[in-house]
Amino acid sequence: MKLSFLSFLTLILFITACKENEKPTVKKPNEALPAFFERYYDERLKLFPLEATAIGDNRYNDTLPVTFTDSYRNKLREFYNRYLTEAGNYSRDELNEKDKISYDVFVYETKMNLEELEFPSNYIPFNQFYALPLSMGQLGSGTGNQPFKTTKDYEDWIKRASGFKAWADSAILYFKKGLGDQYVLPKSIVVKMIPQMKAMVSTDVTKSIFYGPIAKMPDSFSDTDKKRFTEEYTKLIKKILEPAYTKLAGFLERYLIYARASSGISSLPGGIDYYKFLVRQQTTTSKTPEEIYNTGLQEVARIKALMDSVKNSTGFKGDLNAFFEYMKNDKKFTPYKTPKEVLDAFENIHQRMMPYVNKMFNRVPKTPFEIRQTEAFRAASASAEYFQGSADGARPGIFYVPIIDATTFNVTSGMESLFLHEAIPGHHYQISLQQEDTLLPKFMRYGGNNAYVEGWALYCESLGKELGLYTDPYQYMGALGDEMHRAIRLVVDVAIHTKNMTREQAIKYMMENEAISEQGATAEIERYMVIPGQALGYKIGALKIKELRERYEKQLGSKFSLAAFHDEILKDGSLPLDVLETKMNAWADNYRQ
Repeated sequence: MKLSFLSFLTLILFITACKENEKPTVKKPNEALPAFFERYYDERLKLFPLEATAIGDNRYNDTLPVTFTDSYRNKLREFYNRYLTEAGNYSRDELNEKDKISYDVFVYETKMNLEELEFPSNYIPFNQFYALPLSMGQLGSGTGNQPFKTTKDYEDWIKRASGFKAWADSAILYFKKGLGDQYVLPKSIVVKMIPQMKAMVSTDVTKSIFYGPIAKMPDSFSDTDKKRFTEEYTKLIKKILEPAYTKLAGFLERYLIYARASSGISSLPGGIDYYKFLVRQQTTTSKTPEEIYNTGLQEVARIKALMDSVKNSTGFKGDLNAFFEYMKNDKKFTPYKTPKEVLDAFENIHQRMMPYVNKMFNRVPKTPFEIRQTEAFRAASASAEYFQGSADGARPGIFYVPIIDATTFNVTSGMESLFLHEAIPGHHYQISLQQEDTLLPKFMRYGGNNAYVEGWALYCESLGKELGLYTDPYQYMGALGDEMHRAIRLVVDVAIHTKNMTREQAIKYMMENEAISEQGATAEIERYMVIPGQALGYKIGALKIKELRERYEKQLGSKFSLAAFHDEILKDGSLPLDVLETKMNAWADNYRQ
């Protein structure tokens, strides 16, 4: 059949229109932002496989990269630069409010990561506090993040742990590079690291921390697999792991001769500039070290006055230091005989405050929660701490309590405030709610800014009276002691790293202003020496959250809801403090209307 020209033209237009309709809808650039964030985080996990394991992503459980080498740092530099450049393709002004927050956090964190790579911190691959050799013990014990449920899990650990020899050899190489530039650890730190390495070596392989997974092999494993893994793990421990630890211990004994006498990083090449960077990174503010130091002095004076009033309320005759000694040494404050009694006391705190907690939060985590004793091999150098659970709830969030000797565990050490900080509603609520929020980009679900994370936890300590706690004056004194502890950090951290305060002077200052043992003060000060600036985030973050709460209570009056405030603070994950304040001001404006 012949078609007229008009009919033919109509047919052509019809076919063209159909083909146009067949074309996929092209997304606006900003609609692709979530996929960009997903791609960034997925690639990042390959670079940091231990972080993947920590969040329950098991794809890289068999790898152990040496992340501090120059070549690996170049790989990280290329990675961050590439994604930061690509982020410039997205128009921030066209984003919705939630995506603007994610975008701002991404740009901020990526720039900070790049800036950090400009400093030669890799010349100190580990220390007594942050140390992969110690983390290996937790991972390989069978009680940490590394799963040991399937035969593949057991094979993954063999592959990962087999890489520890290369890691240890590289650590020695980079410690030696640091010697050439006089970029070294303090002597007082190295002497703590040597016994840590030696403690990882056992004369009886069945007593090794790394034998734990063999002692707890699933019954579902075949006899063949059980025999195979027993042999392979024994070989792994004796031929790879323990020789590597022995080698590290031996090297550190020789390194000790060259370690520095100074306490702060100002004595290192470029140390002052590095500290200024760390202050910005850890507080997520533009505050100078001097500003933070002065804030610390003011807070120490304020809290000391409160402590004095609590002391007087007990009828104690004597000055504050005498009261500290009384709290440290009177036998009635050390009532426990076994670790279980200590753990039960924390569980009692948990149960007493939960009815009040439930009124302060509309959103609560689904992630299970447990209280555990810190493993013996790391208890001597450990503080009480929180280990995050997995986002799917398969692994609980764990509040670890180091108990070296239960008979010396002091109830006035701030048990109630410690639980509020490390457990509920502190780290467990904040981290778990963040991980459970599937609307957040993964780099925010599983990331964290120190000042926000620790600031929130310290803010939670201030909720004690509202949560039915701190009714006992000695527990309240313990809570004030914990707050004082964070205020002292502002003083000593800055003074150690910019004012030539010595380790001994810092320990003395701490003991003069809070009820802490010399052993406890020493562990704390040595922590600040090796992770400069990190201790500043607590108080700076808490002061900001309290400032925001007081501001909105005044602005909103009877409209103010504490539960709504807490929900909003926690809603978008861990934010730099400037981003948090902008978000919260917008929330208050909307709430008022």
